[in-house]
Amino acid sequence: MTDTAEVKTGHMETHSALPPEETERLTGDIIAALKTVFDPEIPADIYELGLIYKVDIKDDRSVDVVMTLTTPNCPVAGELPTTVENAVACVPGIGMVNVSLVWEPPWSPERMSDEARLVLNMW
Repeated sequence: MTDTAEVKTGHMETHSALPPEETERLTGDIIAALKTVFDPEIPADIYELGLIYKVDIKDDRSVDVVMTLTTPNCPVAGELPTTVENAVACVPGIGMVNVSLVWEPPWSPERMSDEARLVLNMW
């Protein structure tokens, strides 16, 4: 059983043995941790850029993160997933963290939040 947070929409499916309040706390803390990670070429965090596709909190408190990059040629492709893993692993109460880098669906600017659009002056 797992708790899945569809990060872009804030949608959460609860199928876990973890209490809903704990799932909510962990999800909020994970999102806060993700917001500390920035794409070095873009002055916005990876969460607001829409690079995080899914966060899955399992019963044993391990976490799977599915993410992408703005382009497969991103110069930090080798290190950004490790940075994400370390940020999420610092959240109190979290077990092992696994980050999967995917290219489908491809990232596009439509995935950015209004906050990222404002920072990047993309109105």
